[in-house]
Amino acid sequence: MIGLNTAAVYILQTIGSLYLLIVLLRFILQLVRADFYNPLSQFIVRATHPLLKPLRKLIPSVAGLDLASLVLAILVQLVLMALTLMLLGYGLENPLQLLVWSIIGVTALFLKVFFFALIISVILSWVAQGSHNPTAMLINQICEPLLSPIRRILPSMGGLDLSPIVAFLLLNLIDMLVIRNLAVMTGMYKGLSLAI
Repeated sequence: MIGLNTAAVYILQTIGSLYLLIVLLRFILQLVRADFYNPLSQFIVRATHPLLKPLRKLIPSVAGLDLASLVLAILVQLVLMALTLMLLGYGLENPLQLLVWSIIGVTALFLKVFFFALIISVILSWVAQGSHNPTAMLINQICEPLLSPIRRILPSMGGLDLSPIVAFLLLNLIDMLVIRNLAVMTGMYKGLSLAI
């Protein structure tokens, strides 16, 4: 029975985390004003539209931020955590604590998206500089709002862009000093989120 529960948790977290990533990407793409007509953007829009359509009637956008997709990401994380806890044999004693854990999990995943987008961007700059691949263009659109303020502060290094290194450091510091501490302070169970 324990093996079946472990397998169920694995399948649930794999499929659920993939959908959570897609929903969060929907929020991030609108946040960074990425190309809506990019084929990858279109896939993300189609994958999230059925659940976002009813939420948009209740939750309006504020200052250009798609709050409905952010709320959907938190709800998906909350459902994933609740189901994982039930499959592992734990009760759902405090729904408010589960909501806090969900917000922490979504925030951690938000940082991871930027972290891995930066890694892909750096690799693409070495092997496929100036590529017109839709995925490469979307990755660059995600990274640019994070890198451009750093580039303005850093002095020019003669063609060498050190802004990704600074961005990596900042993202890791936020993760270590804020996200992980919040997870520990709230007693978050380690197996609940793949992003933490």
